Amino acid sequence: MPDVPAQVPAPGGADDLAGACVRYLDMLRHVRRLSPRTLVNYERDLGDLRQRAQLAGAGLGGIGPQHIRAWVAALHGGGMTPRAIAARLSAWRGLFSWLGLQGLVASNPLQDVRAPRAARPLPKAISVDQAVALAAYAPQDHAPASADRRTEQTQALSLARGRAIAELLYSSGLRVSELTSLDTRYTRAPGHESAGWVDWDAAEVTVLGKGGKRRSVPVGAPAMQALRDWLALRPAPSGDGGDQAALFLGPRGRRITTQRVWVELRERARAAGLPTAVHPHMLRHSFASHLLQSSGDLRGVQELLGHASIASTQIYTRLDFQHLAKVYDAAHPRAKKR
Repeated sequence: MPDVPAQVPAPGGADDLAGACVRYLDMLRHVRRLSPRTLVNYERDLGDLRQRAQLAGAGLGGIGPQHIRAWVAALHGGGMTPRAIAARLSAWRGLFSWLGLQGLVASNPLQDVRAPRAARPLPKAISVDQAVALAAYAPQDHAPASADRRTEQTQALSLARGRAIAELLYSSGLRVSELTSLDTRYTRAPGHESAGWVDWDAAEVTVLGKGGKRRSVPVGAPAMQALRDWLALRPAPSGDGGDQAALFLGPRGRRITTQRVWVELRERARAAGLPTAVHPHMLRHSFASHLLQSSGDLRGVQELLGHASIASTQIYTRLDFQHLAKVYDAAHPRAKKR
């Protein structure tokens, strides 16, 4: 005997919000084919909507912007994050948009309602002294010569590669993906064309950033020397054409991965005695904030970072102010007086 679909009352009465939610979820499941996990989130968010509407005595046609704003305030007051509130409003907004297309509601009560603005956290940066210590780190206590020459070579390679990576990230503010894509020089061969490369004569690197935008960034003298030292030790690549041209090779002789850069940088920071876990993007933040503190040239920092919008770079002005505030608190005679 064939299954008989459940009869859901048509949305029109004051108590028909539940039926509307059932039909909307059915559409998301069978027409838009959302994943089970996403559907669970929708069910939770729409269930919350039904409960709040029931407590307010508001049916499908009686929910207005004043209800939504009050519910948003309640969610925020209850400790829900702005991002989570925005996701919940998105589910509610989608329901009423769909009902509007069906001609079942006259307007969308969420049209002009927005979630609370999330505080944008400051990017983490290390101090100038910490950045220099990280880049210049070399073991102070030399262990006795190992009988295993291969182990000594591996340690020397790792140290040279780590120094070159740290110097270059801090010197030029590269993204880790831009760093790992660098070739020793521009190469165009079957199956491989350089996305980024080093110009040894001009002391700069050319990289392919977000949005397929190419930019050239200067490299400081210490970083260039670290790159030359690494290149003198760089082993013969073991991979294909892309690996053959790669500037940085991992332990297996193939182009280094972003994960490997993260691991080696964290280990180097720990060995150098830095009090915080350092990751590649932290050096990019440090490059930008230190350069802005020294030059005050926001537009220049934008170009060096490869930001499409100046708004993305302006967050470093907050870092700069944070630095100035610390200087003021430490130096001004009346800074700590109430």
